[in-house]
Amino acid sequence: MADAMMKGHGFGFPRSRRSAMLRLWLPVAVSVIVQVPITVISVVRANDFGASGLVLVLLSILGPLLLLGARRYPGPIIAIMSAAAAADFLLGYSVISPPYVALAFAIVIAISRGARTWTWISMIVVWEATLLAALLAGIALEPPRIVVTTLGLLLVLGFAESYRRRGEHFVQFQQAFADRREAELQAERVRIARELHDVLAHSLSQINVQAGVGLHLMHKQPEQAEAALASIKSSSKDALDEVRSLLGMLRTQGPNGEMNDPDSVPPVPEPDLSRLNSLVESVRAQGLDVKLSSEVSSKTPSAVQLAIYRIVQESLTNVLRHANASEANVSVGYDEGDYLVTIADNGVGIDGTFDNEGRGLLGMRERADLLGGTFQLGRAVSGGALVTARIPRRPASA
Repeated sequence: MADAMMKGHGFGFPRSRRSAMLRLWLPVAVSVIVQVPITVISVVRANDFGASGLVLVLLSILGPLLLLGARRYPGPIIAIMSAAAAADFLLGYSVISPPYVALAFAIVIAISRGARTWTWISMIVVWEATLLAALLAGIALEPPRIVVTTLGLLLVLGFAESYRRRGEHFVQFQQAFADRREAELQAERVRIARELHDVLAHSLSQINVQAGVGLHLMHKQPEQAEAALASIKSSSKDALDEVRSLLGMLRTQGPNGEMNDPDSVPPVPEPDLSRLNSLVESVRAQGLDVKLSSEVSSKTPSAVQLAIYRIVQESLTNVLRHANASEANVSVGYDEGDYLVTIADNGVGIDGTFDNEGRGLLGMRERADLLGGTFQLGRAVSGGALVTARIPRRPASA
Protein backbone atom coordinates (compact mmCIF):
# COMPACT_ATOMS: atom_id res chain seq x y z
CA MET A 1 0.00 0.00 0.00
CA ALA A 2 2.87 2.35 0.80
CA ASP A 3 4.42 1.74 -2.60
CA ALA A 4 1.09 2.41 -4.29
CA MET A 5 0.71 5.70 -2.37
CA MET A 6 4.24 6.76 -3.30
CA LYS A 7 3.57 6.02 -6.98
CA GLY A 8 0.27 7.82 -6.79
CA HIS A 9 1.98 10.95 -5.42
CA GLY A 10 4.77 10.86 -7.95
CA PHE A 11 7.47 9.48 -5.64
CA GLY A 12 7.82 6.27 -7.61
CA PHE A 13 7.40 4.92 -11.12
CA PRO A 14 6.45 1.56 -12.60
CA ARG A 15 9.41 -0.64 -13.32
CA SER A 16 9.05 -0.35 -17.11
CA ARG A 17 8.98 3.44 -16.89
CA ARG A 18 12.02 3.51 -14.60
CA SER A 19 13.88 1.27 -17.03
CA ALA A 20 12.99 3.53 -19.97
CA MET A 21 14.12 6.62 -18.07
CA LEU A 22 17.39 4.90 -17.12
CA ARG A 23 18.08 3.98 -20.76
CA LEU A 24 17.38 7.56 -21.78
CA TRP A 25 19.36 9.44 -19.16
CA LEU A 26 22.32 7.12 -18.44
CA PRO A 27 24.09 7.80 -21.79
CA VAL A 28 23.45 11.52 -21.32
CA ALA A 29 24.86 11.52 -17.79
CA VAL A 30 27.95 9.49 -18.73
CA SER A 31 28.64 11.73 -21.73
CA VAL A 32 28.33 14.88 -19.64
CA ILE A 33 30.57 13.54 -16.87
CA VAL A 34 33.27 12.37 -19.29
CA GLN A 35 33.24 15.16 -21.86
CA VAL A 36 32.32 18.46 -20.24
CA PRO A 37 34.67 18.66 -17.21
CA ILE A 38 37.69 17.31 -19.07
CA THR A 39 37.04 19.64 -22.02
CA VAL A 40 36.76 22.67 -19.74
CA ILE A 41 39.95 21.71 -17.91
CA SER A 42 41.78 21.16 -21.21
CA VAL A 43 40.69 24.56 -22.53
CA VAL A 44 41.76 26.30 -19.32
CA ARG A 45 45.17 24.60 -19.29
CA ALA A 46 45.74 25.49 -22.94
CA ASN A 47 44.73 29.12 -22.23
CA ASP A 48 42.40 28.83 -25.20
CA PHE A 49 39.71 31.33 -24.19
CA GLY A 50 38.93 32.35 -27.75
CA ALA A 51 36.30 31.15 -30.18
CA SER A 52 37.81 27.66 -30.60
CA GLY A 53 37.82 27.03 -26.86
CA LEU A 54 34.22 28.19 -26.52
CA VAL A 55 33.18 25.97 -29.45
CA LEU A 56 34.89 22.96 -27.86
CA VAL A 57 32.95 23.47 -24.62
CA LEU A 58 29.69 23.93 -26.54
CA LEU A 59 30.35 20.79 -28.58
CA SER A 60 30.97 18.80 -25.39
CA ILE A 61 27.55 19.94 -24.15
CA LEU A 62 25.80 19.53 -27.51
CA GLY A 63 26.61 15.80 -27.80
CA PRO A 64 24.81 14.72 -24.61
CA LEU A 65 21.84 16.99 -25.43
CA LEU A 66 21.49 15.41 -28.88
CA LEU A 67 21.27 11.98 -27.23
CA LEU A 68 17.88 12.97 -25.83
CA GLY A 69 16.44 12.75 -29.34
CA ALA A 70 18.52 9.82 -30.59
CA ARG A 71 15.82 7.24 -29.88
CA ARG A 72 13.13 9.13 -31.76
CA TYR A 73 15.24 10.40 -34.68
CA PRO A 74 18.24 8.04 -34.81
CA GLY A 75 19.20 8.71 -38.43
CA PRO A 76 19.42 12.52 -38.45
CA ILE A 77 20.90 12.59 -34.94
CA ILE A 78 23.77 10.26 -35.86
CA ALA A 79 24.56 12.43 -38.89
CA ILE A 80 24.61 15.63 -36.80
CA MET A 81 26.56 13.91 -34.01
CA SER A 82 29.18 12.68 -36.49
CA ALA A 83 29.74 16.22 -37.76
CA ALA A 84 29.99 17.52 -34.18
CA ALA A 85 32.50 14.81 -33.28
CA ALA A 86 34.56 15.66 -36.37
CA ALA A 87 34.62 19.35 -35.40
CA ASP A 88 35.60 18.44 -31.83
CA PHE A 89 38.39 16.19 -33.16
CA LEU A 90 39.87 18.91 -35.37
CA LEU A 91 39.51 21.84 -32.95
CA GLY A 92 40.78 19.91 -29.97
CA TYR A 93 43.58 18.13 -31.71
CA SER A 94 46.28 20.39 -30.24
CA VAL A 95 44.94 20.11 -26.68
CA ILE A 96 44.14 17.16 -24.45
CA SER A 97 40.46 16.59 -25.27
CA PRO A 98 38.41 13.57 -24.22
CA PRO A 99 36.93 11.15 -26.75
CA TYR A 100 33.51 12.13 -28.02
CA VAL A 101 31.67 9.56 -25.87
CA ALA A 102 28.25 10.76 -26.99
CA LEU A 103 29.03 9.58 -30.52
CA ALA A 104 29.60 6.00 -29.27
CA PHE A 105 26.21 5.97 -27.56
CA ALA A 106 24.58 7.48 -30.65
CA ILE A 107 26.07 4.76 -32.86
CA VAL A 108 24.73 1.96 -30.66
CA ILE A 109 21.30 3.59 -30.40
CA ALA A 110 21.02 4.28 -34.13
CA ILE A 111 22.03 0.79 -35.26
CA SER A 112 19.84 -0.93 -32.67
CA ARG A 113 16.87 1.14 -33.90
CA GLY A 114 17.34 0.25 -37.56
CA ALA A 115 19.27 3.29 -38.81
CA ARG A 116 22.20 1.21 -40.06
CA THR A 117 22.50 2.95 -43.42
CA TRP A 118 22.51 6.39 -41.78
CA THR A 119 25.18 5.24 -39.33
CA TRP A 120 27.61 3.58 -41.73
CA ILE A 121 27.36 6.32 -44.37
CA SER A 122 27.77 9.03 -41.72
CA MET A 123 30.85 7.36 -40.23
CA ILE A 124 32.54 6.77 -43.58
CA VAL A 125 31.74 10.14 -45.13
CA VAL A 126 32.46 12.23 -42.03
CA TRP A 127 35.73 10.45 -41.19
CA GLU A 128 37.01 10.84 -44.74
CA ALA A 129 35.88 14.48 -44.73
CA THR A 130 37.70 14.99 -41.41
CA LEU A 131 40.98 13.68 -42.82
CA LEU A 132 40.55 15.82 -45.94
CA ALA A 133 39.74 18.92 -43.86
CA ALA A 134 42.81 18.37 -41.70
CA LEU A 135 44.95 18.13 -44.82
CA LEU A 136 43.49 21.33 -46.29
CA ALA A 137 43.74 23.19 -42.97
CA GLY A 138 47.35 22.13 -42.50
CA ILE A 139 46.72 20.14 -39.32
CA ALA A 140 49.49 17.57 -38.95
CA LEU A 141 47.62 14.45 -37.90
CA GLU A 142 49.75 11.80 -36.22
CA PRO A 143 49.38 8.34 -37.81
CA PRO A 144 49.10 6.49 -34.45
CA ARG A 145 46.22 8.76 -33.44
CA ILE A 146 44.48 8.20 -36.78
CA VAL A 147 44.87 4.44 -36.40
CA VAL A 148 43.61 4.47 -32.82
CA THR A 149 40.59 6.63 -33.73
CA THR A 150 39.73 4.42 -36.72
CA LEU A 151 40.00 1.25 -34.64
CA GLY A 152 37.89 2.85 -31.93
CA LEU A 153 35.14 3.67 -34.42
CA LEU A 154 35.24 0.15 -35.86
CA LEU A 155 35.05 -1.41 -32.40
CA VAL A 156 32.03 0.70 -31.51
CA LEU A 157 30.37 -0.17 -34.82
CA GLY A 158 31.08 -3.86 -34.28
CA PHE A 159 29.66 -3.75 -30.76
CA ALA A 160 26.55 -1.94 -32.05
CA GLU A 161 25.98 -4.58 -34.74
CA SER A 162 26.43 -7.38 -32.21
CA TYR A 163 23.99 -5.67 -29.84
CA ARG A 164 21.46 -5.31 -32.65
CA ARG A 165 21.74 -8.99 -33.64
CA ARG A 166 21.33 -10.07 -30.05
CA GLY A 167 18.21 -7.95 -29.77
CA GLU A 168 16.80 -9.43 -32.98
CA HIS A 169 17.51 -12.97 -31.77
CA PHE A 170 15.78 -12.20 -28.49
CA VAL A 171 12.72 -10.87 -30.32
CA GLN A 172 12.68 -13.95 -32.56
CA PHE A 173 12.96 -16.19 -29.51
CA GLN A 174 10.05 -14.40 -27.84
CA GLN A 175 7.94 -14.71 -30.99
CA ALA A 176 8.78 -18.39 -31.37
CA PHE A 177 7.92 -18.99 -27.72
CA ALA A 178 4.62 -17.12 -28.11
CA ASP A 179 3.79 -19.07 -31.30
CA ARG A 180 4.59 -22.37 -29.61
CA ARG A 181 2.48 -21.42 -26.60
CA GLU A 182 -0.43 -20.48 -28.84
CA ALA A 183 -0.08 -23.74 -30.79
CA GLU A 184 -0.15 -25.72 -27.54
CA LEU A 185 -3.22 -23.84 -26.37
CA GLN A 186 -4.94 -24.43 -29.71
CA ALA A 187 -4.10 -28.13 -29.59
CA GLU A 188 -5.53 -28.31 -26.07
CA ARG A 189 -8.72 -26.55 -27.21
CA VAL A 190 -9.08 -29.07 -30.04
CA ARG A 191 -8.52 -31.97 -27.64
CA ILE A 192 -11.13 -30.66 -25.20
CA ALA A 193 -13.62 -30.05 -28.00
CA ARG A 194 -13.04 -33.58 -29.29
CA GLU A 195 -13.56 -35.12 -25.84
CA LEU A 196 -16.72 -33.10 -25.22
CA HIS A 197 -18.13 -34.02 -28.61
CA ASP A 198 -17.51 -37.73 -28.12
CA VAL A 199 -19.01 -37.76 -24.63
CA LEU A 200 -22.03 -35.61 -25.40
CA ALA A 201 -22.83 -37.03 -28.83
CA HIS A 202 -22.91 -40.61 -27.57
CA SER A 203 -24.78 -39.88 -24.34
CA LEU A 204 -27.31 -37.53 -25.85
CA SER A 205 -27.99 -39.96 -28.68
CA GLN A 206 -28.69 -42.69 -26.14
CA ILE A 207 -30.91 -40.38 -24.13
CA ASN A 208 -32.80 -39.32 -27.24
CA VAL A 209 -33.43 -42.89 -28.36
CA GLN A 210 -34.42 -44.11 -24.91
CA ALA A 211 -36.70 -41.13 -24.38
CA GLY A 212 -38.49 -41.96 -27.63
CA VAL A 213 -38.83 -45.59 -26.55
CA GLY A 214 -40.14 -44.54 -23.16
CA LEU A 215 -42.76 -42.25 -24.64
CA HIS A 216 -43.88 -44.92 -27.07
CA LEU A 217 -44.20 -47.63 -24.43
CA MET A 218 -45.36 -45.52 -21.50
CA HIS A 219 -48.98 -46.72 -21.68
CA LYS A 220 -48.61 -50.06 -23.50
CA GLN A 221 -45.63 -51.55 -21.65
CA PRO A 222 -44.86 -49.52 -18.51
CA GLU A 223 -42.12 -51.90 -17.42
CA GLN A 224 -40.21 -51.26 -20.69
CA ALA A 225 -40.71 -47.54 -20.26
CA GLU A 226 -39.25 -47.83 -16.77
CA ALA A 227 -36.16 -49.58 -18.19
CA ALA A 228 -35.78 -46.82 -20.77
CA LEU A 229 -35.90 -44.17 -18.04
CA ALA A 230 -33.33 -46.10 -16.01
CA SER A 231 -31.07 -46.18 -19.08
CA ILE A 232 -31.53 -42.41 -19.52
CA LYS A 233 -30.58 -41.87 -15.89
CA SER A 234 -27.45 -44.01 -16.22
CA SER A 235 -26.35 -42.43 -19.51
CA SER A 236 -26.89 -38.88 -18.26
CA LYS A 237 -25.00 -39.62 -15.03
CA ASP A 238 -22.00 -41.02 -16.90
CA ALA A 239 -21.98 -38.06 -19.29
CA LEU A 240 -22.26 -35.55 -16.46
CA ASP A 241 -19.40 -37.22 -14.56
CA GLU A 242 -17.10 -37.13 -17.58
CA VAL A 243 -17.97 -33.54 -18.51
CA ARG A 244 -17.69 -32.42 -14.89
CA SER A 245 -14.28 -34.05 -14.59
CA LEU A 246 -13.05 -32.50 -17.84
CA LEU A 247 -14.26 -29.02 -16.91
CA GLY A 248 -12.92 -29.48 -13.40
CA MET A 249 -9.45 -30.12 -14.78
CA LEU A 250 -9.65 -26.83 -16.68
CA ARG A 251 -10.82 -24.95 -13.61
CA THR A 252 -8.17 -26.33 -11.26
CA GLN A 253 -5.21 -26.14 -13.64
CA GLY A 254 -3.01 -23.10 -13.13
CA PRO A 255 -1.30 -21.00 -15.82
CA ASN A 256 1.91 -23.06 -15.62
CA GLY A 257 0.21 -26.44 -15.54
CA GLU A 258 0.16 -26.84 -11.75
CA MET A 259 -3.03 -27.86 -9.94
CA ASN A 260 -4.47 -25.05 -7.82
CA ASP A 261 -6.96 -27.23 -5.95
CA PRO A 262 -6.64 -30.92 -6.84
CA ASP A 263 -9.40 -31.95 -4.41
CA SER A 264 -12.06 -29.58 -5.71
CA VAL A 265 -13.31 -31.99 -8.41
CA PRO A 266 -12.73 -35.74 -8.14
CA PRO A 267 -11.24 -36.96 -11.43
CA VAL A 268 -13.06 -39.58 -13.46
CA PRO A 269 -10.73 -42.20 -15.01
CA GLU A 270 -10.37 -41.94 -18.75
CA PRO A 271 -12.25 -44.65 -20.64
CA ASP A 272 -10.21 -47.71 -21.56
CA LEU A 273 -10.78 -51.09 -23.16
CA SER A 274 -12.27 -52.50 -19.98
CA ARG A 275 -15.31 -50.32 -20.58
CA LEU A 276 -16.00 -51.60 -24.09
CA ASN A 277 -18.39 -54.27 -22.80
CA SER A 278 -20.49 -51.73 -20.88
CA LEU A 279 -20.47 -49.45 -23.95
CA VAL A 280 -21.71 -52.28 -26.14
CA GLU A 281 -24.38 -53.23 -23.59
CA SER A 282 -25.67 -49.66 -23.49
CA VAL A 283 -25.99 -49.70 -27.27
CA ARG A 284 -27.69 -53.09 -27.27
CA ALA A 285 -30.26 -51.68 -24.83
CA GLN A 286 -31.32 -49.32 -27.59
CA GLY A 287 -32.23 -52.15 -29.96
CA LEU A 288 -29.01 -52.53 -31.96
CA ASP A 289 -27.53 -56.02 -32.05
CA VAL A 290 -23.81 -55.46 -31.46
CA LYS A 291 -21.21 -58.21 -31.63
CA LEU A 292 -17.89 -57.42 -29.93
CA SER A 293 -14.59 -59.18 -30.54
CA SER A 294 -11.64 -57.78 -28.57
CA GLU A 295 -8.18 -59.37 -28.49
CA VAL A 296 -6.15 -56.35 -27.34
CA SER A 297 -4.35 -56.72 -24.02
CA SER A 298 -5.15 -54.50 -21.05
CA LYS A 299 -1.44 -53.57 -20.95
CA THR A 300 -1.92 -51.48 -24.06
CA PRO A 301 -0.79 -47.83 -23.56
CA SER A 302 -3.53 -45.68 -22.07
CA ALA A 303 -3.48 -43.23 -25.00
CA VAL A 304 -4.16 -46.08 -27.43
CA GLN A 305 -6.92 -47.51 -25.23
CA LEU A 306 -8.63 -44.11 -25.03
CA ALA A 307 -8.39 -43.63 -28.80
CA ILE A 308 -9.82 -47.10 -29.50
CA TYR A 309 -12.66 -46.61 -27.03
CA ARG A 310 -13.60 -43.20 -28.46
CA ILE A 311 -13.47 -44.48 -32.05
CA VAL A 312 -15.77 -47.40 -31.19
CA GLN A 313 -18.05 -45.09 -29.19
CA GLU A 314 -18.37 -42.53 -31.97
CA SER A 315 -18.85 -45.21 -34.62
CA LEU A 316 -21.68 -46.87 -32.71
CA THR A 317 -23.23 -43.47 -32.08
CA ASN A 318 -23.21 -42.79 -35.81
CA VAL A 319 -24.75 -46.20 -36.47
CA LEU A 320 -27.58 -45.45 -34.05
CA ARG A 321 -28.19 -41.96 -35.41
CA HIS A 322 -27.71 -42.34 -39.14
CA ALA A 323 -27.32 -45.92 -40.35
CA ASN A 324 -30.83 -47.29 -39.76
CA ALA A 325 -29.08 -50.60 -39.05
CA SER A 326 -30.18 -53.63 -37.05
CA GLU A 327 -26.75 -55.03 -36.25
CA ALA A 328 -23.11 -53.99 -36.00
CA ASN A 329 -19.83 -55.87 -35.62
CA VAL A 330 -16.98 -54.40 -33.57
CA SER A 331 -13.53 -55.96 -33.86
CA VAL A 332 -10.48 -54.82 -31.86
CA GLY A 333 -7.31 -56.79 -32.51
CA TYR A 334 -3.89 -56.90 -34.12
CA ASP A 335 -2.81 -56.92 -37.74
CA GLU A 336 0.80 -57.01 -38.90
CA GLY A 337 2.03 -55.56 -35.65
CA ASP A 338 -0.56 -52.76 -35.54
CA TYR A 339 -3.73 -52.28 -33.58
CA LEU A 340 -6.67 -52.72 -35.93
CA VAL A 341 -10.17 -51.52 -35.11
CA THR A 342 -13.12 -52.16 -37.43
CA ILE A 343 -16.80 -51.32 -36.99
CA ALA A 344 -19.23 -52.54 -39.65
CA ASP A 345 -23.02 -52.33 -39.83
CA ASN A 346 -25.79 -53.46 -42.20
CA GLY A 347 -27.41 -50.06 -42.57
CA VAL A 348 -27.76 -47.64 -45.44
CA GLY A 349 -24.03 -46.90 -45.61
CA ILE A 350 -22.10 -43.63 -45.60
CA ASP A 351 -20.45 -41.82 -48.47
CA GLY A 352 -16.76 -42.66 -48.34
CA THR A 353 -15.67 -39.26 -49.58
CA PHE A 354 -14.74 -36.80 -46.84
CA ASP A 355 -15.86 -33.59 -48.54
CA ASN A 356 -18.42 -32.96 -45.80
CA GLU A 357 -16.70 -34.71 -42.92
CA GLY A 358 -18.46 -33.95 -39.64
CA ARG A 359 -17.07 -33.41 -36.18
CA GLY A 360 -17.35 -37.06 -35.21
CA LEU A 361 -15.50 -38.40 -38.23
CA LEU A 362 -12.93 -35.63 -37.94
CA GLY A 363 -12.39 -36.50 -34.28
CA MET A 364 -11.81 -40.18 -35.07
CA ARG A 365 -9.37 -39.26 -37.82
CA GLU A 366 -7.48 -36.91 -35.49
CA ARG A 367 -7.22 -39.56 -32.77
CA ALA A 368 -5.66 -42.01 -35.20
CA ASP A 369 -3.36 -39.37 -36.71
CA LEU A 370 -2.08 -38.23 -33.32
CA LEU A 371 -0.87 -41.77 -32.63
CA GLY A 372 0.72 -42.14 -36.05
CA GLY A 373 -2.10 -44.24 -37.44
CA THR A 374 -4.67 -44.05 -40.21
CA PHE A 375 -8.44 -43.82 -40.40
CA GLN A 376 -10.71 -44.87 -43.27
CA LEU A 377 -14.44 -44.86 -43.87
CA GLY A 378 -15.78 -47.16 -46.53
CA ARG A 379 -18.56 -49.61 -47.38
CA ALA A 380 -18.92 -52.94 -45.59
CA VAL A 381 -19.71 -56.24 -47.30
CA SER A 382 -23.12 -56.12 -45.67
CA GLY A 383 -23.82 -52.85 -47.47
CA GLY A 384 -23.47 -50.53 -44.50
CA ALA A 385 -20.58 -48.39 -43.37
CA LEU A 386 -17.15 -49.75 -42.48
CA VAL A 387 -14.90 -47.80 -40.13
CA THR A 388 -11.26 -48.91 -40.09
CA ALA A 389 -8.64 -47.46 -37.77
CA ARG A 390 -5.05 -48.67 -37.71
CA ILE A 391 -2.68 -47.54 -34.95
CA PRO A 392 1.02 -48.49 -34.74
CA ARG A 393 1.77 -50.80 -31.87
CA ARG A 394 4.14 -49.50 -29.21
CA PRO A 395 5.16 -50.88 -25.83
CA ALA A 396 3.13 -49.66 -22.88
CA SER A 397 4.64 -46.71 -21.06
CA ALA A 398 5.77 -47.19 -17.48
